[in-house]
Amino acid sequence: MSFDIKRVDQEVAPFVDGVLITSASGDTIEVMNPSNGKRALSIPAGCDKDVATAVASARRAYADGRWSEAPPSIRKKTLHRLADLIAANSGALDALDAGEMGKPIRERCANAASAAGLTRFYAEAVDKVCGDTYNSDKTTFVAQRRVPRGIVAAVTPWNFPTVNAMSKVAPALAAGNCVVLKPSELSSRSAMRLAILAVEAGLPPGVLNVVPGRGETVGRALGMHMDVNMLTFTGSTEIGKQMMCYAGQSNLKVVMTECGGKSPQIVFGDGVDLDAAAKSVAQAILTNQGQVCSAGTRLLVQRSIEPVLLEKILAQLENISIGNALDPHTTFGPLASSQQCARVMKYIQSAKDEGVELVAGGKRALPETGGYFVEPTLFRNVPPTARIAQEEIFGPVLSVIKFENEAEAIRIANATIYGLAAYVWTADLSRAMRVTKAIHSSIWVNAAAPSGEGAGHAASYEPAFQSGIGTEGGLAGMESYLRRQLVWINHS
Repeated sequence: MSFDIKRVDQEVAPFVDGVLITSASGDTIEVMNPSNGKRALSIPAGCDKDVATAVASARRAYADGRWSEAPPSIRKKTLHRLADLIAANSGALDALDAGEMGKPIRERCANAASAAGLTRFYAEAVDKVCGDTYNSDKTTFVAQRRVPRGIVAAVTPWNFPTVNAMSKVAPALAAGNCVVLKPSELSSRSAMRLAILAVEAGLPPGVLNVVPGRGETVGRALGMHMDVNMLTFTGSTEIGKQMMCYAGQSNLKVVMTECGGKSPQIVFGDGVDLDAAAKSVAQAILTNQGQVCSAGTRLLVQRSIEPVLLEKILAQLENISIGNALDPHTTFGPLASSQQCARVMKYIQSAKDEGVELVAGGKRALPETGGYFVEPTLFRNVPPTARIAQEEIFGPVLSVIKFENEAEAIRIANATIYGLAAYVWTADLSRAMRVTKAIHSSIWVNAAAPSGEGAGHAASYEPAFQSGIGTEGGLAGMESYLRRQLVWINHS
């Protein structure tokens, strides 16, 4: 690593018209280092005036066409330069995220290098999304253009700060919009750094603005703002619903949400590689300490193989290095905040109170550090209706549920309010097809251990039920940030 992690820092303040400005709010938020529980930095709490200033900047930039009317080649080159700068600064971005929310710097899943790759994809997508021309009669010309929505407000969560920011900023910019980004108050620094890098890459001032602060203040102000054309949100289902209410109470802005999940991992006893399945299932609660919306935290396992699979999973849970997220040897860090830690421990205690069998973990770890560490925790014989099997915990807790046959597995898998992701392990192609057609959410079928990058950033997904609304990822995800304008010309 070519830089001193201890010296990595970034000022947090509203970023408007290409520069950091002083917040109009005199209130601040104390951000704690989750690895030791000590104060890391203070950030502005944000206010309506901060939001109004940022939205006005974005509107001026959109109105004069400095970005939306720039040639596709210019937008493409600018986003490629931004991707290069993100890659060059990836170590620092990962360190900023680790110091604020506890994602280990050695964790490659959804790291800054991934954000650079995502940005490159959307740089190339700038001139790949086309309109339509319709067959019509000899006196008409009928077409449909794809035009930017205008001002996009992006509200992102704390679990993968750099990637979450670019997953919204990159397609929105590629589509020609101007963006006001509101990062989580727990992890704002990488968003600030990204905005500075964007200007360095040549993005015109005002095209990307950042407003840090509390969700109930800054997030609400963005949702209620009458000059915001689209709101894209990732976070809990509860807040996602509130964002939709804000849109309805204001100007009927388009709302796209990716919300909670309670994704099943379904393992059939039909000849799959149980070692590979155990490793994959364990990673679901080890990656980022289980703070992943699509994590497979419900293990549905065929009764005949449950004891063997559990033994293999427990071995995986023991093979971790727990500690400070900024330590390059750490594979399992802290939870993001004291509040999140308390929330996870409350769920663990509720399962104990319900008499669910605790097999591993269940306690705080490394209490002497002052950090928010929780042991990887496994419950077995979990009733499908138990709270830990129904509600999103967002922590390192795995609920094991046994099933007898395929029909029962499908019924249990679909029996939550969510529909974000599902994972199936089977060596039977016919079964894989049946289950794929029966599961409501996006689905990954593993006939062998996952390897390779698959479709990469080209794949898109759309959540079901209370997991959200709208398509993200790939060209289809970019289309979410574009409006279809009908053009009908009558001529003689």
